[in-house]
Amino acid sequence: MHFADALTQATKTKSAICVGLDPNVSKLPEGITQDAEGMLLFCKGIIDSVKDVAGCVKPQMAYFEQLGWEGMKVFWETCSYAKENGLMVIADGKRNDIGSTCEAYADAYLHELSPIDALTVSPYLGSDGIKPFIERCEKNDKGIFILVKTSNPSSGELQDLPVGDEAVHEHLAQLVEGMAAQCIGPETNLSCVGAVVGATYPEELKYLRTLMPHVPFLIPGYGAQGGSAEDIAHGFIADGTGAVVNSSRGIIFASSGKDWKEAAEIAAVDMATTIGALFQ
Repeated sequence: MHFADALTQATKTKSAICVGLDPNVSKLPEGITQDAEGMLLFCKGIIDSVKDVAGCVKPQMAYFEQLGWEGMKVFWETCSYAKENGLMVIADGKRNDIGSTCEAYADAYLHELSPIDALTVSPYLGSDGIKPFIERCEKNDKGIFILVKTSNPSSGELQDLPVGDEAVHEHLAQLVEGMAAQCIGPETNLSCVGAVVGATYPEELKYLRTLMPHVPFLIPGYGAQGGSAEDIAHGFIADGTGAVVNSSRGIIFASSGKDWKEAAEIAAVDMATTIGALFQ
């Protein structure tokens, strides 16, 4: 199934929440060893807790990479476990390069048998660093989310710089929409080419939705980073689809005690209920 169609189906069947799997070993809850074995146990426990309410999970690759080859083994096992439990998987690696290196990144994460459904991609090198990913998306029913307006405080140092009468992120949004319009899903009006747009900049989020009508949004910055439900509402299309909203710490570290799995489930249900109420 086309990526955007599958993502839309997941958000309608479950919810638009995306649970960020950021397994910082120094923060693992009580009773979990601070090593690769503990990381896998934690990730599987979170997946078990949220699988009935979340549409997708987003493993943050940096935390797995910290543990070397053992961590990367856990990463792939985590992605496979999430898929086996009916979740879509967005690998947050922010990959980018040109030429054969970019081809290699695209093949590594978006091949036909990969448990990864989508990958975050940096646009800094221009279309040369994006096209190989799109080609794999079209071939293998995968997706990408291109960084357009990120949620961090210093994002404006580059992303808000003026380019004629518009900002860099606005110009980039138009480039992304142009790419996205070439690969629309047969069941939706959305593309396999998505965009990362932060909840911490609600006015920009609202305007960027008008510039990218065919682009699924991955919206970070909700909750712990300050984004509210009212803020993220601007990123959806009128029928309440077209976006997934990420929360990491607010769900996976809702408790550091022995009740960490129960607390994660409660936090996920609360978030799904809050976001769902926006479109009732």
